[in-house]
Amino acid sequence: MRIVIDAFGGDNAPSEIVKGAFSAYKEYGVSITLTGDKEKIEKIISDNGFAFGDDLIIVDTKDVISMHDEPTSILKSHRESSMGLAFTELAEDRADAFVSAGSTGAIIVGGTLIIKRIKGVKRPALGSMLPAPNGRYMLMDMGANSDCRPEMLLQFGYMADAYLKKVEGVANPKIGLLNIGVEETKGDQLHIEAYNLLKDSSLNFVGNIESREMPKGVCDAVITDGFTGNIALKLIEGTASTLFKMIKNVFYKNILNKISALILKKDLYSLKSIMDSSEVGGAPLLGVNKPVIKAHGSSDAKAIKNAIRQAIAFKENDVIGLISENLGKEE
Repeated sequence: MRIVIDAFGGDNAPSEIVKGAFSAYKEYGVSITLTGDKEKIEKIISDNGFAFGDDLIIVDTKDVISMHDEPTSILKSHRESSMGLAFTELAEDRADAFVSAGSTGAIIVGGTLIIKRIKGVKRPALGSMLPAPNGRYMLMDMGANSDCRPEMLLQFGYMADAYLKKVEGVANPKIGLLNIGVEETKGDQLHIEAYNLLKDSSLNFVGNIESREMPKGVCDAVITDGFTGNIALKLIEGTASTLFKMIKNVFYKNILNKISALILKKDLYSLKSIMDSSEVGGAPLLGVNKPVIKAHGSSDAKAIKNAIRQAIAFKENDVIGLISENLGKEE
């Protein structure tokens, strides 16, 4: 299997991207294609003593699409960028899956218009795996689609269901709809109609979920529009970060608290690991014809390695095939 990686996407590119790619190569035995400035990539490889053997291809380009560029520029002015060429490698079957920590908007545009949608999919969506007391749950959509119709939320449910079954190993995922109350009649017209579609579907729909219930892991996937999902995601990330800083300040308050911190050190690191987004890797763009993983913009080498792990599982377990099958049943 070959994974194509945009080596110049993200805040820590290209160094952390190349390091993460090498870690994945060593651990998973996967072939790697890196797109970007060949001279800079080769220097990082040389400086770190990395040896890919014959399993590395570098596609050379000096162009990079930045977070400030228009996402649609990947189709024209930045088609030869590191991300644009990575999408080309995937579209032309020279790679099996794609990973980038670059512009979310450009990845959505590239996935939708270069890789193209699965037949029947109205809009692709991004799914993010978030921590819960007994594992993780998926938030879907978390930023690809600000404006949604009820049937799109139904499709998000099917796409999340397929990914959770095939990649996360959840036998019968519980699907919830993010809303302002649990009653069937709660919410605006979008949510009332989406509720009825989900209720009448073949999904294991457990009803409306209030935002305060999300972190408890009451369901395996929380379905919402991308505008609401992105706000919810950033609120969760910000709350978690602030809470850890507050806990740290408490432990540094006096000598007794510092001693307590030493006693609890192992458990605190374990908790931090559970909350660490780099352990997950990235967010799958579901609904396009090939595996696309959007890694966090601040991804380090560990996060990139885990995003590649996701991409491998995405391809090996044929998530796309199950999405196609499920959407076909609903036609």
